Amino acid sequence: MKKITSGLTALIMIGASASSTLSAAEGVQIDHLGVNNTLVRVTGEGKYLILPVQESNDDARINVLVDGNIAETIYVKLARSKTDYTVPFDLSRYKGKDVILDVVTPQGRSTVREAKEDCCWKGISLSDTFDVSDRESKFRPAYHHTPLYGWMNDPNGMFFKDGEWHLYYQYNPYGSKWQNMTWGHSKSSDLIHWEHMPIAIRPNGLGAVFSGSCAIDRNNTSGFGKDAVIAMYTSAGTSQMQSFASSDDNGTTFNIYPGNPVITLESEARDPNMFWNEKTGEWNLVLAHALDHEMLFFTSPDLINWTLQSSFGKGLGAQDGVWECPDLFELPVEGTKTKKWVLLCNLNPGGIFGGSATQYFIGDFDGKKFTADTDASGNVPTKWLDFGKDHYATVSWSDTPDNRRTVIGWMSNWQYAAEVPTLQYRSANTLPREIGLFRMKDGQVYASSKPSPELLALRGNKTVNESSKTLNSTPSLFNLPGICEIDLSFEAKKAKTVDITLSNKIGDKVIMTYDAAARTMSFNRNKSGIIDFSEDFPAVTVAPTFETNGKISLRLFIDRSSIELFGNDGRFVMTNLVFPNEPYSSLSVSADGGEAKLVSLNVYSINLE
Repeated sequence: MKKITSGLTALIMIGASASSTLSAAEGVQIDHLGVNNTLVRVTGEGKYLILPVQESNDDARINVLVDGNIAETIYVKLARSKTDYTVPFDLSRYKGKDVILDVVTPQGRSTVREAKEDCCWKGISLSDTFDVSDRESKFRPAYHHTPLYGWMNDPNGMFFKDGEWHLYYQYNPYGSKWQNMTWGHSKSSDLIHWEHMPIAIRPNGLGAVFSGSCAIDRNNTSGFGKDAVIAMYTSAGTSQMQSFASSDDNGTTFNIYPGNPVITLESEARDPNMFWNEKTGEWNLVLAHALDHEMLFFTSPDLINWTLQSSFGKGLGAQDGVWECPDLFELPVEGTKTKKWVLLCNLNPGGIFGGSATQYFIGDFDGKKFTADTDASGNVPTKWLDFGKDHYATVSWSDTPDNRRTVIGWMSNWQYAAEVPTLQYRSANTLPREIGLFRMKDGQVYASSKPSPELLALRGNKTVNESSKTLNSTPSLFNLPGICEIDLSFEAKKAKTVDITLSNKIGDKVIMTYDAAARTMSFNRNKSGIIDFSEDFPAVTVAPTFETNGKISLRLFIDRSSIELFGNDGRFVMTNLVFPNEPYSSLSVSADGGEAKLVSLNVYSINLE
């Protein structure tokens, strides 16, 4: 499969040739057994069974019978009155076998005759191809990772090996809303161009496949081979438990451990994140004790037998939602010889601006217990990694080169993720970021988050080059090439505020305002374009700028439906979705309450080659 930047290919092709789509009469036999039970029998040949979806419907439960036995169960919002889009069910895994779909639809019918009128039954077909060419280019990101089709949420299981960055993610291949959680998989050699791979881990008898992590077992501690890729993930059935899988082909396929689960608890816990601790010579694992609002710390000699050592977090930090998707790593503090540990804790709801967000704690970790730093009053402060609405489930790649701590997040918010104005796919990842640590005058250590160096390759032509310009209440105007990167720096001087506005000809606009007295940057998307799909979407987010001199540098990454603002080398960050009716074509910069200085402004088109 060819590498892609936009996340799309024209067709998924299997075999040397592709046959034409067959009608249901030619390759599919449908038997209605009652008002809400139907058998779909595959009688012809085809790579895919195409299923029509209507998003407003409830899920139909489909037991996939292979040679008479239930092989898997999937949930699909089968179309009733109209087809919003179609999804493929991959039949190649069952080639040469008898396949029947036992469908139970949730919508009641008074008669079988009425049930037979559902439009899905006429739309089910066989095909050797599934068209994934972009039907939503207005909002599909041009240079962020997205699934080819279907729903995506948390990134998980990421690792670097043999020159490739592997990204797994929570994926529903049967619809554009949350359901059927599997591990989707993409890989990249440069963190920009992503190759979509087959599904890596599917649900089994223990339940759906929730988030987790991967690590390279360099010393064969688990007995599955030197340099085997090991995955730990949450199996989510009636209860949540932690499972183990191994891969000997660099994470393309995984062998599920027959002794699963390897960690069980009496209460809900999920999203195991593991790493090899060189100092203690054993494996560490952090597990989110979700409803208890704490993190649990385990140790293991072999990745299979785990011992609970301690917990952290009750009553600390933001506590208004479940704790999820932890990560734990050590980094040097900028300009010092000191190292500190960073504990990422994703929270939903209860984020700083509502819904989901990523908080973090700075402290020390001895291999068994995490101890958080306190402020001057002896309290553990709440700190946020990103001050936008759309940055969640942030976790890092393991085994990265040059001791980098590279992270990526889910670029959405649980408040409205299933309602954003797309159908073919839903959700993208943030751009990859490098985490660092810096100390402020208050004595506190904070995390910075700046664009990964690979992203410089995205810069195309420089369309604007401005410097040493005085700013006042009359806006300075510049043309934008649609999707772009804006590299801008200014000094507030005597100005009370500095406004940076992105807009288009029909009035959609985003206003970013620096407040010199408050030392904050705000991001107002209340008039950014399409905002009426959720009452929680219109918002103004505000970030502290972690400076005291009024000097601000910004890198703004503008894609078709997102803006990522990195300030002062990543010391403050805001990630927000936007859905403009047409691309933003103008940039204006102005100052109020006194003059400011535009030190430099460079605008780059995006190189999609």
